[in-house]
This record gives sequence, C-alpha cells and structure tokens, in this order.
Amino acid sequence: MNYSTPLALAITTLCAGLSASAHAQTTDYNPSWYVLPSITVVQPDTQIGSDQNTNGLGLRFGVPTSPTWDVQMGITATRAPDTIPRARQMTLGVDGLYMFSRSSVRPFLLIGTGVQRDEIEQASGNTAQNAAYLSAGLGVQMGLSDQWGVQLDLRRNHSYPDGNTLGMDRSNTNNLNFGLIYTFEKPTPARHVSYEEPRSEPVAAAAPAPYVAPPAPLPTPAPVVAPAPRFERYTLSATELFGFDSATVHTPQPKLDEIAAALDVNRDVSAVQITGYTDRLGSQKYNQALSERRAVAVKNYLVGKGLDANRLETAGKGEANPVVQCSDKNRSALIKCLEANRRVEIEDISVQRPVQ
Repeated sequence: MNYSTPLALAITTLCAGLSASAHAQTTDYNPSWYVLPSITVVQPDTQIGSDQNTNGLGLRFGVPTSPTWDVQMGITATRAPDTIPRARQMTLGVDGLYMFSRSSVRPFLLIGTGVQRDEIEQASGNTAQNAAYLSAGLGVQMGLSDQWGVQLDLRRNHSYPDGNTLGMDRSNTNNLNFGLIYTFEKPTPARHVSYEEPRSEPVAAAAPAPYVAPPAPLPTPAPVVAPAPRFERYTLSATELFGFDSATVHTPQPKLDEIAAALDVNRDVSAVQITGYTDRLGSQKYNQALSERRAVAVKNYLVGKGLDANRLETAGKGEANPVVQCSDKNRSALIKCLEANRRVEIEDISVQRPVQ
C-alpha cells in the first residue's frame, strides 16, 4: 500500500478541521465515555526487513476529561499481506488528545505511550521482540450526530525494544487510523456556564400610617406617625461570578462588595440565604454538586469581607425552579436559551436605604 495517499488525506482533513473550528469554537463538551473501533495501517521501520505495510483493526475507549483534553486507551493488531517476509504488530497503549475545539469538527494533537510487539514471519521461522514506545501525532474528530462521529489520526511511534532479536535497538513506525465513535450517553454540556447580569428590584413603598387625631382633652395634637421608609432589596444573579466549570469567584465583584458593606452596617440582619442553581443540561448529581460549590464560594467571598459566617446560609438546588423553558434542537442555541436558569441568588437582604 502506498502510504503517501492516506498521509495526504489525513493532512487535508486536519487542515479543513482547523479552518472550520476557527469559526465554531466552544468550550462545551460531553463528559461521557465512548468506544472507537478502527481500521489501522502501519508503515513499519525498514530495518525489520519488510517493506510491506501492515493492515489491521483497533479498539479504543475514550473519555473527555476537560474542555481541552481527551484520554484514549486501547489495542491494535495488524499484519502484512501474505508475502514473505511478513510483518505483524500488536500495540497496547494510552493517548492524550489536546483538543483545539469542542465543536462538530475537533482537530487535535496527541501524545501517547504503551507497549508493542513486532514479529517477522520468514521461511526459516518467526522472530519477535517486545518494546515500549512513545508516540506523537495529529488528527481530527467529526461529529455526525449527538452520539456518533468519526476520528482520523496520523501518529509516529518511536519504540525502545527490550532486546535486539530483530537486529535493531530503535524503530520508528507510522500509523494511520480511521475509526467510528459511539458515545455511550447523549451530550450533557452543563459544563459551559454563564450567569445573569446582577439586577436590583425596588420593594414597594409602605403606605404611611394614618393620621391619629389627638384626644379632645389634650391641649395639643398628638404627633403624626412618620411614614415608614421605603426599601430596596437586592437579589443577585451572577453573570460574571465564575470561570468555566469553576467555583472560584472572579475579582473584583462590586455587587458582592456592596452586599457585604450593607450587611456590615445592618448587623441585625441574619439567616441570609445564598442559593445556587444550574440549568437542566448535565447529570443531576453533577449539577447539584456544582450549585452547592458555587453557593459556598459566594459565602466564603462575603466572609472574606469581614462578615460572620454564622449569618450566612448556603444551599444548592441544581436544576430546580427554572426561570425559562427551552426546546431548541441546536445545542449552542439551547445553552444560550437556558442562561437564565444558571444563577446564584442571595435572598432575604433588605438594605434600609431611602429611595429619593
């Protein structure tokens, strides 16, 4: 098999993927495991005495571990056509894929390591050796649907044999792999989180108390009861509080600073409830834990401003109490539509400040 044609195809496909990803960048990703059966073509080192490419099959399992990294592990087995001498190779290894994009076209670079067994079948008998290897390469994944996709990658393996039975102390092989991806769970992109812009809502003014006429015997009227002051209540929904998939509060946070200052002045205000919410995307367990961590992060921020932690209570309600309902089919549009549901609320704070 002429290796230049598949090599050109791999490079052309990767370039197309890089171009497409430049217009479709997103940090949303599906954390589900996937399986990747593949067909493999290996160009062996010429030192082994065979110039025939080996063809075979592979099976890998992978999982996205962050917005930019996938981990894949698996096995491949290849053999040359029925000619003598005939090369065979089997590998078992793990790869790290650095993803440039999480859109439908996902170019990546890879590094990997593992063990391989090379065998040469000759008329006089078989010769084999085992070796550890390091690999590096590039590739692209393309999504076909929510759970199906394909992967094409080209890598170079540099091996370190444990002996010299094949007449070489180092070897280099080129591997071209094409596989079909099946993701076990449908996408749950609740990792890309944004929040509403903070807003304040005035509380309706209390009606003034009615005038009470003085008793007749009194020489002077009783004083008029002053109208109750008007109040503003601040309910904070965070848009800029956190980074992606993080429970660390960005600084500065002028709205949180304002709330901290108000609570410091009004020390009789206690049992302030801080509640975190997420949207419905993602597993309930993950959403619940994320909402709790972010509520605690806001509490810790306020405590860091000098407030007594006993005055602040936290709760996470995950995807409960949605503000909006969305049915968009496009995933990016759905994430945008559900922004209102991803929020942190700070309740039961009444700042006793007259409204002019």
